[in-house]
Amino acid sequence: MLDVRNLTVSFRNEGRVTQAVKGVSFTVNRGETVALVGESGSGKSVTALSTVRLLGDAAELGGSVRYEGAEMIDAPESRLRAVRGNDISFIFQEPMTSLNPLHTIERQLSESLSLHQGLSGAAARTRIVDLLTRVGIRDPESRLQDYPHQLSGGQRQRVMIAMALANGPELLIADEPTTALDVTIQAQILDLLADLKRDEGLSMLFISHDLGIVRRIADRVCVMQGGEIVEQGPVAQIFANPRHPYTRRLLAAEPKGIAEPIDPAAPEIVATRDLKVWFPIKRGFLRRTVGHIKAVNRATLSVRAGETLGIVGESGSGKTTLALAIMRLIESRGPIIFMGRDISGLSGRALRRLRRDMQIVFQDPYGSLSPRMTVGQIIAEGLGVHGVEKGRDPRRMVAEIMAEVGLDPAAMDRYPHEFSGGQRQRIAVARAMILRPKVVVLDEPTSALDMTVQVQIVELLRGLQRKYGLAFLFISHDLRVVRAMSHQIMVMRAGEVVEQGTTAQVFDAPQTDYTRALMEAAFRDHHG
Repeated sequence: MLDVRNLTVSFRNEGRVTQAVKGVSFTVNRGETVALVGESGSGKSVTALSTVRLLGDAAELGGSVRYEGAEMIDAPESRLRAVRGNDISFIFQEPMTSLNPLHTIERQLSESLSLHQGLSGAAARTRIVDLLTRVGIRDPESRLQDYPHQLSGGQRQRVMIAMALANGPELLIADEPTTALDVTIQAQILDLLADLKRDEGLSMLFISHDLGIVRRIADRVCVMQGGEIVEQGPVAQIFANPRHPYTRRLLAAEPKGIAEPIDPAAPEIVATRDLKVWFPIKRGFLRRTVGHIKAVNRATLSVRAGETLGIVGESGSGKTTLALAIMRLIESRGPIIFMGRDISGLSGRALRRLRRDMQIVFQDPYGSLSPRMTVGQIIAEGLGVHGVEKGRDPRRMVAEIMAEVGLDPAAMDRYPHEFSGGQRQRIAVARAMILRPKVVVLDEPTSALDMTVQVQIVELLRGLQRKYGLAFLFISHDLRVVRAMSHQIMVMRAGEVVEQGTTAQVFDAPQTDYTRALMEAAFRDHHG
């Protein structure tokens, strides 16, 4: 169905030519799923987008891409337009950026239907309801007038899949369609794609950096590194007997081991008792409080020096809200004991003095680093705020911490966009660590990263924790990383703590159905 031969893609920028894809060849047969696997920057997405020439004017394509026997590389624009969306459809990684925030779900779906099929009015609406039903949106009629921000991440991804299916394509190209989703939602989306493929007789080109997912969904796999396919073959064969060292490295890249035991005499760094974060619901002319959204309800925890508490649960379960309350960044009720004193009533200057001891590393390093500051300025910013640098050379302190987190200190005058995702996350870690904090909140610090980079960041965090006796609050929906990092686990759902205990207790003998469902979704791809 799709036959790619010796494809090359180069980008010309201010006289410089960068070769992104170097002589790639593969096929997708009718009714089969082929996976392109590799890390960020390996050329997977560029390869997929070049099949229907969606790369813009700066791209120079060579080689051959034949769809149903017809050449795409030098096809006229009218032919490409007929194929795009009709015969070959895309599902992108981040539904929030792919959906238009200003248009309702109905309008976005009907746009495609009127453009490609000339459907409008009642006929279009019937088709849209049918599509939303097929992708598992409950009560679709009531969601037609919703805007993207009113849907959860999983629902937005289902709408994206509905848009991709709207015109009955033959080939679906799915670019990391589950990366940003919780494990349970991820499992649902993969099951949905497998069902649709079977029911609609679709072929699929599936792009991912997660080999667990690929093993579950693909028939054949092509492993990409540095713009080339280094190995390809049936999934079972590649997993059982990988030939190329890079494939072997990818398969081995999973956070391993368990957290090292902590000193029983280690002091308690942070604790809460029955901590609540309730947001009032106000109605009417006088804005009376008619109820509360219980974002966190009665959370009790204790974390000692050198210990990691893993906080897990789906999006919206209250994990980040709990951490922000402990850091005194949002209002809460109930004692927060930090280094032996209750800080829940502190404000102003007294609270500011504690700030250097409490640091946070966010999920998206690109969003949390200022694009206008050099890396050296970003890392040193806290030193000036807290007056730590008195009598010391800040550049020297920055150089020391950069070396410690595995960055080249010579790069401190460069800007965030000049670094890879993994390097940016190291910059965010360095910014937190330079203040020598006592407790660090790690909010999904590995979820946006490739598997091999995840392993490196986990090792880095473990090493820093060992060296400085740090207490970590580790928030994640990736249970494999949580198991490798944490001494104790707290499972949250809809603001409630549904289960709590040591990592071994919670993972080996989960007490609640919800925890069991999380475990099942996270680990079912990784047995064997």
